[in-house]
Amino acid sequence: MKKIISLFLGVLFVLNAQTLATPVYSTVTATQPGFGAKDTMTIWGGGLNGVDVYAGVYMLNKTAGTGQGQYLNNGYVGGFCMDLSEYIAPGSLTYNVIKPQDGPIPTTFLGETMGSAKAAYLSELWGRYYDPAWSAGGSYTSLQNSNAEAFAAAVWEIIYENLPTSPAGWDVTVDGTAGDKGFKATNLDYQTANAWLHSLNGTGPTTELWSLSYCGSQDYLVKCPPIPEPATVAFVALGSILVIGKKKSAKTA
Repeated sequence: MKKIISLFLGVLFVLNAQTLATPVYSTVTATQPGFGAKDTMTIWGGGLNGVDVYAGVYMLNKTAGTGQGQYLNNGYVGGFCMDLSEYIAPGSLTYNVIKPQDGPIPTTFLGETMGSAKAAYLSELWGRYYDPAWSAGGSYTSLQNSNAEAFAAAVWEIIYENLPTSPAGWDVTVDGTAGDKGFKATNLDYQTANAWLHSLNGTGPTTELWSLSYCGSQDYLVKCPPIPEPATVAFVALGSILVIGKKKSAKTA
């Protein structure tokens, strides 16, 4: 489909289409994605009305990064579309790394950024049910394709629907939000998507996530890479200085 961190190395501020200041913690440069496990479903939401789309894992080919973005390994990174209002822009793009609760950008068909409660649901959804095999490359089984598609539907349900009074209120087949907002889908394994959503009670494993945001192309939800603690970074830097010092001393001797 279309279009964080424990250690903050530097914070910039940008203005989104709604002129709201959004903290940007680093950048990730990646080329146009391919796909991991995926399938086709029909969706309503984010300005789309009964549109058939690929839903599942998007494979971003990461080539560079700044700040925390440098800790995301270069190569293919699996993620999920957060932004139904924009198509995939071609070529190499430099995405801003923001917190999921501050996205997606723009908020045209959402009305506001998703907020911390929805971000917590996404963190638990990923922690409980994301399967790395969906982005392993090569061919995928029909079950892997179906599950990755169901996961994508659950992501969009969380982002685009109003928060229910309890997790049992999530339903990817019903648009429960008044007006022109909300989300629903057909032609997918909705039983699996809904079962996953109904289990999100705040007690399951969670995963720290990033939003890769680019105004003019889809935004993506990806797993936050391990970020070295400040003490570790300082220790490694000190070790490098000591090694250099020893080499200089050996030369002068």
